[in-house]
Amino acid sequence: MTSPDYIIVGSGINALVAAAMLGKKGRKVLVLERNDRIGGCLRSEEITEPGFIHDVMATTMVLFLTSPAYGAIGKDLEARGLEFAHADLPTGVLRPDGSHVIFSKDRRRNIATFDELSLGDGQTFLREMDALAADAPFLFSLLGGALWSGSTLKAVAKQGWGRGLRKLAAWFGNALTPARGYLETTYRSEDIHALWAPWVLHCGLGPESAYSAEMLKVIGFALELAGTPVVKGGTGALLTAFERLITDNGGEIRTGTDVESIGPGPGGRAGSVKLAGGETLNANAGIICSVTPNQLYDRLLKDWPTPPPPDVKTSVARYRYGKGNMQIHYALSEPPRWKADAELAKVALLHLTPGLDGVSRAANECERGLLPAEPTICVGQPTSFDPSRAPAGKSILWLQLPEAPRHIKGDAAGDIAIPADGRWTDEVRERYADRIEAVLESHIENFSGIKLARRAYSPADLEAMNMNLVGGDPYGGYCGIDQFFLWRPFKSSVNHRTHVAGLYHIGASAHPGPGLGGGSGFLLASSLK
Repeated sequence: MTSPDYIIVGSGINALVAAAMLGKKGRKVLVLERNDRIGGCLRSEEITEPGFIHDVMATTMVLFLTSPAYGAIGKDLEARGLEFAHADLPTGVLRPDGSHVIFSKDRRRNIATFDELSLGDGQTFLREMDALAADAPFLFSLLGGALWSGSTLKAVAKQGWGRGLRKLAAWFGNALTPARGYLETTYRSEDIHALWAPWVLHCGLGPESAYSAEMLKVIGFALELAGTPVVKGGTGALLTAFERLITDNGGEIRTGTDVESIGPGPGGRAGSVKLAGGETLNANAGIICSVTPNQLYDRLLKDWPTPPPPDVKTSVARYRYGKGNMQIHYALSEPPRWKADAELAKVALLHLTPGLDGVSRAANECERGLLPAEPTICVGQPTSFDPSRAPAGKSILWLQLPEAPRHIKGDAAGDIAIPADGRWTDEVRERYADRIEAVLESHIENFSGIKLARRAYSPADLEAMNMNLVGGDPYGGYCGIDQFFLWRPFKSSVNHRTHVAGLYHIGASAHPGPGLGGGSGFLLASSLK
């Protein structure tokens, strides 16, 4: 192809959304991916036994299915083979003593379940969801819109006019509430606390983090509305649909292509990239990078003719990454039989935890560099609603451990010897996976008898697969309030522009942050001509 309008570095969900949308606008795009496949954290493989298809990293597509990006290109992807599988029971929690809660997509059932746990909690849930629904247009414009824009300013002004400035200030104050305070003052049932507390971890937060309560309400609203859909047959089908859409619109995708640096074009704008092999590729309109700040500023811009502004240099040096992640995958000879309740086998994402205090303790241990003694375990059961992922009658489990330290200082349980350099080794990974497996064995009948194979990935393994997962952090950086919204990635950031004209920054490290909604790719592509 002739020189493209835009070169896109990286091929995660945000890059693919941007490429697809720009292609629909008639712009020529070239997507460059250093790995041998596109997708970033979207990756499906037979990693345990033949015929068992696992989503190696990300799996749940609720953010994408409910996103503006899907509204813009969803039909195009469906026309190219994309299908989703849906579960009626999106989530639940199981505690060590067998007590459990199952959350469904049926509002009446959820109200009845909560009232059975503690009379009045069902009606509280109803009021909370109704209040969030009333605020949804404004809330989601802040969570997913371009914050430095006239439309957002108008939305805030409209709310200030309608509510009054004092009530608008109160609304923002309530939105900053930590999950612990919200749960303990809103619901009386500790089982309900246990149901919701683990979900803050999927936002890169902890129960004591500011604005984590608001994220819990958003998650509850989204799960009840859209559930926890997965791509039928594995996320690879989504990548195939994206590839077809991008190339059908005249775009090109090159894998195994490592970008070494970004160079200037006419007028000092970002206009070219140099590949590791020495080849230089030019772009007519700009360069879009779906990478971490350190990759962009320390690596790709290292040969830029002028130094970055002092505030950018300082911001890059101070950018922080969050907790690491660990994945464990199982191939099973039959579906799991949960001792506490047979219906638990139908739950798409089941959390195993002692409860709110357990999540808080494990998250704190992780943040202090310790392997949690009793980690929060997220168990995905995709074959319960997408049987195409395993041979007939068999099953898989997808486990995520969102409290894995990037650098290990010790073991909170005192059982696992940690290397002096604090790095993850194969031995540490497998011994820690044994700790998780012991929890599964306590809850699932004859687990050792139905286990065919196990495959674990430590934070170090995940980073080796995707260099943007720094220390195994899947969220592109710490997601606390000081490094989010208007201040992501930097305090000086304005939407997705950088200090270099024609160079744009998207991905989990850019607003609106991590997740599979493709938000930053959508916002940037919508703003470019």
